[in-house]
Amino acid sequence: MKYWELIAEGISKVRWSLGYVSAVDCEGRTIWVGDAHRDAGKRFVVRAEEKLTAFLELERVVRRRNVFNLQGIEQQITIAGAAF
Repeated sequence: MKYWELIAEGISKVRWSLGYVSAVDCEGRTIWVGDAHRDAGKRFVVRAEEKLTAFLELERVVRRRNVFNLQGIEQQITIAGAAF
């Protein structure tokens, strides 16, 4: 399994939808466009010259977003626990 495939699998495991495509720009270079999206209009699109670079950037954004979400959940649990 290639590293970008492991990243794609990890993104899917945290309930993000993922898509990617390669294209050729006006100068004949191959570019990769990756898209990770989730409910409530959360969407991230990246463009890179290499597939792995595009996936690494998507992974960075998704991890950061999930950490913020998890911190919010933990904070809500703490607040709810203190309320009892």
